[in-house]
Amino acid sequence: MEEVQDCVVKLRSNPKRRRDKVYVGCGAGFAGDRPMAALKLLQRVKELNYLVLECLAERTLADRYRIMVSGGKGYDPRVKEWMSVLLPLALERKVCIITNMGAMDPLGAQKEVLDLASSLGLEITVAVAYEAPNKTEGSSLLPGESLGVGGGRSTYLGAASIVHCLENYKPHVVITSRVADAALFLAPMIYELGWNWNDTEELAQGTLASHLLECGCQLTGGYFMHPKLLDLSLPYAEVSYGGEVCVGKADGSGGLLSNSTCAEQLLYEVGDPANYITPDLVVDFRDVQFHQISKDRVHCKGAKPSNTCRPEKLLQLSPTEDGWKGWGEISYGGHQCLKRAQAAEYLVRSWIGERYPGIDDKIVSYIMGYDSLKAIGGNKDSDSAKQVMDARLRMDGLFELEEQAVEFVEEFIALYTNGPAGGGGISTGQRKEIILQKVLVDRENIFWLAHAKKASIPYLNQSTGSDMGKTSIVQAHKKLTSHVMGSQYFDASMEMPPSPSPASHGEKIALYHVAHSRAGDKGNDLNFSIIPHFPDDIGCLRKIITPDWVKNALSSLLDLSSFPSDQAIQHRNNLLELVVVEIYDVPGISSLNVVVRNILDGGVNCSRRIDRHGKTLSDLILCQEVILPP
Repeated sequence: MEEVQDCVVKLRSNPKRRRDKVYVGCGAGFAGDRPMAALKLLQRVKELNYLVLECLAERTLADRYRIMVSGGKGYDPRVKEWMSVLLPLALERKVCIITNMGAMDPLGAQKEVLDLASSLGLEITVAVAYEAPNKTEGSSLLPGESLGVGGGRSTYLGAASIVHCLENYKPHVVITSRVADAALFLAPMIYELGWNWNDTEELAQGTLASHLLECGCQLTGGYFMHPKLLDLSLPYAEVSYGGEVCVGKADGSGGLLSNSTCAEQLLYEVGDPANYITPDLVVDFRDVQFHQISKDRVHCKGAKPSNTCRPEKLLQLSPTEDGWKGWGEISYGGHQCLKRAQAAEYLVRSWIGERYPGIDDKIVSYIMGYDSLKAIGGNKDSDSAKQVMDARLRMDGLFELEEQAVEFVEEFIALYTNGPAGGGGISTGQRKEIILQKVLVDRENIFWLAHAKKASIPYLNQSTGSDMGKTSIVQAHKKLTSHVMGSQYFDASMEMPPSPSPASHGEKIALYHVAHSRAGDKGNDLNFSIIPHFPDDIGCLRKIITPDWVKNALSSLLDLSSFPSDQAIQHRNNLLELVVVEIYDVPGISSLNVVVRNILDGGVNCSRRIDRHGKTLSDLILCQEVILPP
């Protein structure tokens, strides 16, 4: 039985410094990441002490809740796959694995990992740390009481529960529920380096390292315009007791680790760079700087605690039903295919309107391959329309009632015999949507629980089990080698990032030639960076990138149709008045960070757009033409 602990910050009692430096690697940056890439990092970077698998986001959390209440697994279903690949070698190298794959059911994930370890003959301890139900002060919970916390609510916990596990259980694996991404990486730094909760300067640098690592290969060339992606290495950080930070990738690996990739990841989804909020610390990133010390290593400095040192409240997410989604797609090709797609859209809107008048603004439509990502903004001239020979219409509606979603799908299918000529490849779907309502809750009202179990190894099978574990390592290594050696050559060369040089002034050029960018989301808000290729151009960009400029560039996102009527245009203009733009200066890396509120159609869990996260919007921004002032 474990005592429930609240989230009020309590100084550690005589924390012990166990290392002068700790090496923390990122094995996964999202739920769809690659176990074999994590194995490569484990094989190549012999110094690793910890490997973090960050696999939980607002979208996956909502999905896990939906599946759990339907009788499925509340934890990441790939946890067994990941651990079967990584556990044997991690145990051999004495690398502790920390992961938030527990999601809504960390105890279920713990059992699955323990069962796997037993089958492999691996003697391991698996700890769990998770949010506990709100009990009266001084009460206790029995291990097993983790499900159904407040109807599926999840609070962003800090590093304390993981530090507790490392101190008390010496686990080989730590599985958590919803813990802030950065906290997963920060916890082993605090534990190994003997930091306390009032060592804010060191914690700020540790949080910087954690934030850079949390999205995996986005730091080392993934999601960046660079051709060498086949042998992409996941990143790791070397962090010293004094807070010195270097990030790196496996020696000689592909990808790219540079000031530019670090700058993009620094500003990714941070909002106000002067106040990057985590449960453990509010950090000021404005003066962060990066210095390349080798091809595969970058030194990072300049993070400091914000004036608001630590948040008094924690962010809590509560699953809430948000209506019914219905969608359909159909393709048209050849002569005037775009006009036929337009006619099909008009018909479906008319048909559904006969049954449910006034429902038109619940439906968004677009043409994939033409304007689904809005990269051309409002510049849809006749020449671009004539060049379209393959148009796939998608219509996506979010309705209050299930019957409306069902009717919408039925009307869309009717295009087969009632729509324009040559339509084919129809696909449709419908489902109940779950969103995560956000609320700030006082720390003293949030509780967590931690405990650990050891894998049960049958005595008679210990020698056999040990051999199985070794065999698993050999088999995984063979798979890795055969995959790389057997790959056919593919020339995936792309245009290299521009060399740092001043942009042309006084003439119209695409912003892409002046800067690079990455976009991310927080709920209904878009966050994108503007990072000049040549730092001295930041002065000109400050004059160009204004709130009005940003609104104009993104206004087409609010269109309900590829062919908006006057009424739809007025609807867009009304929505645009609700959009708020905040622009932040980041002098340490000579960049801008832009937050656009109320632009993502409600956020990832209910958006009707093809790109629910808004990831592609960085290119919408970069294709805008600008004139740099003299």
